[in-house]
Amino acid sequence: MIQIRFHEELYDALSIDEAVKTYEPYAKLTAHREAGGTIVHVEALEGGADEPLIAAELGNFALGRAVERSRAQTPTAKEGT
Repeated sequence: MIQIRFHEELYDALSIDEAVKTYEPYAKLTAHREAGGTIVHVEALEGGADEPLIAAELGNFALGRAVERSRAQTPTAKEGT
């Protein structure tokens, strides 16, 4: 089992939830919130992809979603002028 920690200043809860939902078919994923962020436990399914690969992809997906959300909420320089 691999444990991934997502710091709340970088990852919003919705981005993590989307990543977990997307990768649930590939691994047993358990997420829980705690002070400072979210922890996700990744356990590969028998005959599936290995845990490090799933954990890396899940982290990349969550980061991508968090960046998209952050950009959507932050006005660009052009919009402000």
